[in-house]
Amino acid sequence: MKIIEGLKEIKRLEIKVNELTEKIIVHCADQSHEIPMYPDQKGIVAGWLQSIHDTLKEAMRLRIQIQQTNMEVPVGIMLGGVQVSHTIAEWIIRRRLYANSERKAWNSLSDRGLKEGKFKKSSGEILEVNIRRYYDPLERDRKVDIYNNEPGIIDRTLEVVNATTDLVD
Repeated sequence: MKIIEGLKEIKRLEIKVNELTEKIIVHCADQSHEIPMYPDQKGIVAGWLQSIHDTLKEAMRLRIQIQQTNMEVPVGIMLGGVQVSHTIAEWIIRRRLYANSERKAWNSLSDRGLKEGKFKKSSGEILEVNIRRYYDPLERDRKVDIYNNEPGIIDRTLEVVNATTDLVD
């Protein structure tokens, strides 16, 4: 089974659990003057509960299998002209949490609105003022571009990986 198939199966199983839970809510009790919907309604409700238990157990097994696959399978992605290799799990974490933080850090490098030029001091003396940058603006622009594109590159790559990678046993 491919990762994407496992993810879709988990979704299907969770929908099944929700549907059975709705049936249980409606049919778990009635009043003595009502006619039960099913001949063995107590057995039917117990069967639904067992089915929910078994279905959730299967969904959990699939989730663990997907997590194991994500932890074990390395994926190489070309970022900024450099091939970077991480496991699927590492790429997921990078995408969700850290790529944007790194972009934000590089994007925070600026001239802070400071001005260059000649300024007159209160004493009348002319002072030449230049901005000292403690970073390379060209490197900043290159890194911001890389980190702006990184989430989309990770998404596209992991879509292919999810469709083509078998779950580990």
